[in-house]
Amino acid sequence: MAIEIKAPTFPESVADGTVATWHKKPGDAVKRDELIVDIETDKVVIEVLAEADGVLAEIIKNEGDTVLSNELLGTLGEGGAAAPAPSAAAQTAAPAAAAPAAAAGDDQILSPAARKIAEENGIDPNSIAGTGKGGRVTKEDVVAAASAKKSAPAAAPAAKPAAPAAAAPVFATGDRTEKRVPMTRLRAKIAERLVEAQSSMAMLTTFNEVDMSEVMALRSKYKDLFEKSHNGVRLGFMSFFVKAATEALKRFPAVNASIDGTDIVYHGYADIGVAVSSDRGLVVPVLRNAELMSLAEIENGIATFGKKAKDGKLSIEEMTGGTFTITNGGTFGSMMSTPIVNPPQAAILGMHNIIQRPMAVNGQVVIRPMMYLALSYDHRLIDGKEAVTFLVTIKNLLEDPARLLLDI
Repeated sequence: MAIEIKAPTFPESVADGTVATWHKKPGDAVKRDELIVDIETDKVVIEVLAEADGVLAEIIKNEGDTVLSNELLGTLGEGGAAAPAPSAAAQTAAPAAAAPAAAAGDDQILSPAARKIAEENGIDPNSIAGTGKGGRVTKEDVVAAASAKKSAPAAAPAAKPAAPAAAAPVFATGDRTEKRVPMTRLRAKIAERLVEAQSSMAMLTTFNEVDMSEVMALRSKYKDLFEKSHNGVRLGFMSFFVKAATEALKRFPAVNASIDGTDIVYHGYADIGVAVSSDRGLVVPVLRNAELMSLAEIENGIATFGKKAKDGKLSIEEMTGGTFTITNGGTFGSMMSTPIVNPPQAAILGMHNIIQRPMAVNGQVVIRPMMYLALSYDHRLIDGKEAVTFLVTIKNLLEDPARLLLDI
């Protein structure tokens, strides 16, 4: 009896997915909970695991095909009987039949003619289940195995989507060749949302600069004790920005709101999206109720997201929602940029590189670690005064971190 391999149930925010990679081909043995196929959505790559031991009997949705929730991807045959290729049968045969197969390399079991054909086609005789007397591997068995080996790649589609990293090809100097690869769903979705944001909202960006001296001094003084007290969690800069942003969002609720048709939706919580770079592109996992989190909880959450993004393990739930986003181009050396709002959110905060610059302080020129801040916002919802004052609030909180503790 065939077991159906189905796509998972996608959440409401994900319409469909694309078959990214089949890790098995027809005839391959599969163990329960073994990875069979990857489904790429516009948010994450979902792994589909085998529900039982068996043999991959049929692939219905090829790599690159679009699939819907619970749509049939292929079928899994039970045991060796459903295997279309002898090599798969050898892997799933009953123990009684496995013993002769294991000895297939012996001259008494494998005929000279069969051995020659196996060597010419690069086939391991031990992988062939003999149909002859006493498990003897016949010439016909080897010919069938050779034929299955040649046809197996054809059964699996060759039209793979672009590699997850979408890495640019390396060309030799003077090379005028071109290479065309399809966009990944994530990259295509990013492009779609960026265009949507710029065409559907009145987006403006306001800038300011923050003196990072106090935050850097605080971090330098307590980072070792912080790491020791919080089980290895490191103290970074992002947690200060998240805390400052959540405090500013309390004071300016419009920046934490969103537009739904002709309604304005004000959120009584701060779900902060933190932009994380991954091999597949930029992803934005969300810190839920960040206004209730400590610096250690924020840093731990960001570190966990970073590792999951690197390993491709972020779930759809972790990247769904969010009321405000923070992105840090400074990690790549960006001095200034205009981040694009992530709809339906109303604003996004951009951090940048910390640069030692001469500043006038109390009539004296001093060198200070300065960072440019950028706030892009939807002018349909947020007035210029609110945007500027919001950014100044973040600046003031960071330049005097004690305010975060005193709530002033």
